Parts: sequence; C-alpha cells; structure tokens
Amino acid sequence: MDPIHFVKMHGARNDFIVLDRRQSPIEDAPGLARRLCERRSGIGADGLLVVDSSRVAQAAMRIFNADGSEAEMCGNGIRCVARYLDERGEGAALGIETLAGVIQTRVVEREPAFRVRVTLGVPTYARLDESLARDAHFVLMGNPHVVLLRSSIDESELVATALALQGSSALPAGGNVHVAVVEGENAMRAAHWERGVGTTQACGTGAVSCAVTAIVLGLARSPVLVRVPGGVITVEWDGSGAAHMTGPAERIFETDIAI
Repeated sequence: MDPIHFVKMHGARNDFIVLDRRQSPIEDAPGLARRLCERRSGIGADGLLVVDSSRVAQAAMRIFNADGSEAEMCGNGIRCVARYLDERGEGAALGIETLAGVIQTRVVEREPAFRVRVTLGVPTYARLDESLARDAHFVLMGNPHVVLLRSSIDESELVATALALQGSSALPAGGNVHVAVVEGENAMRAAHWERGVGTTQACGTGAVSCAVTAIVLGLARSPVLVRVPGGVITVEWDGSGAAHMTGPAERIFETDIAI
C-alpha cells in the first residue's frame, strides 16, 4: 500500500493525528487509530481525526479515540481540522459535518497564535441524582459529559469517578467526566477524563460543559475563561442559544507513513 500522509496537531495539548481520506484512502480507521495513537509503539496521540468529503458541508470529520472507539464530536479536534483546511486554502469560515451535526468554525487569529472560534449546538443541561458522584451535572454537547464541581481538583477522584460512571445510568454508553473549580465570575479551572482515552490535557466540549454548568447555577457569566492543563479555552454562552468556544490549534509536524 502507498504511504499515507498525516499531520500531527494539538488543541491546548489535546493531540491528534489528522488524516485526509480524500487524499489517502483508508478502510480500517478504528484499527489505524489504535495503532498510530499508541504512545510507545506508534506516533502517539489522543485520537485520529479523519477528514472526509461531505454532501451537507465543506468537509466532514470523523473522530476515533486512541482505543479505536468513535466519538460524536471533539471540540479541540475540530479546531485542528479547521486549521488544516484553512492552510489548504479551503476557507477560514467553514461548516464541518460531524456525527453531532454540522459545526461552524471560523479562524479568528493566525499570529502570534492560531485560534479558531467554534459554534457548537445548544447545550442540554441536567442535574444528576447519581450515587456514584456528589454534586454531579450532565451536559450534552453533541457528546455526553458529567461535570463535578469541586473546591479543588483531585485527579485520583476524577479517574475513579470517571471509571465508575462508565456504563452507569448517568452514562450508559460511556462519556467524558470533568472536575471543575469556579475561580471567579469569568474564570474556571478544569481537569478532564475522556471516554476511549483517559486523562487528557484538554477537552474542548468538556470545557464548554464546565462553563455551561457554572452559568446555569449562577456561579459564572459569559465569557468564561476555562483554564485546563494544556492551555486556556474561552467559552461564550447566553444561557439559551448555541454555545461558542475559542481556542488554539497548533500544527506540530507532518510526514508520510507506510501502513
């Protein structure tokens, strides 16, 4: 088989392998994700982003986690794909089809940092009565999230709770779990555990879910700067309409690989 071309990218250090299937046809994307995302024997990444053609948008994005499972949406990943498409001359403002619907992206800055604003769907919020996690909140952002509001971040609690919630009544098909601390009217700090990956440096839709939870409870107001281990993501939400996320998209390197 001919070598495939890929670009290694990250959004707030949530890192991805971006592969354009319009140029490099592949069949077994889940298997390729497991192979390439392995950090000791592969390239290493949190996920594989596959760019496809679309009949309803300028392009489509499929998201395969490091374990080969497929996600509906990825906020950091779609910013990386938006940068990839922009640098190919396909447009600074694009609609990108995902399993969560068509997501609108717009490049807002190229220097000194490359930043992309993403218009997500309308968040669905619910308070969880979940015995496995106190003060837990559910937010659907095209993909499922549980937000735990705390006074400080304990990563061991995050991991233990996330593992316990997978397959529970709160997350019957699994989902992403976050611990968040409100630090001011427009500031939060968050840590993330992502389905199919584990702990990550950032989760874009997770950061939005944390901000949405704080806004619903009257603990914060838009815009909210969410500080995550890998950087800062800005969330805008008026409390009823679509949520918006702005954050970085960085290209690390690109090359060809034989598979």
